[in-house]
Amino acid sequence: MRSVAAALILVTIATAGPAWAISRYESLSRSCASVQQLIAGERAVILRYPSRDGRLTLYDRYVSDSEQCGVSGYAARTSVLTRDNPQCPVYNCRSSSVFNPH
Repeated sequence: MRSVAAALILVTIATAGPAWAISRYESLSRSCASVQQLIAGERAVILRYPSRDGRLTLYDRYVSDSEQCGVSGYAARTSVLTRDNPQCPVYNCRSSSVFNPH
């Protein structure tokens, strides 16, 4: 009985694992159009980029639409630094509440 339960848990984890994976990309190594295509195709990606002073590597999750933000969030327009555009328009998730209904 225990081995059946353990096997069922392992199968569940193995099949669910790839659904949780999210790709990571360097925004400065891509054009704005390329970043937008990645986000549209994968629906959510993590983009890494340098801080303003260049000392740190920052990152955030960018999404194609509000469906990627869960029930308590929405996709808000923002921008990222890319190879050809210092303000490439993209979306990331923000929290929504009664006090901040977007």
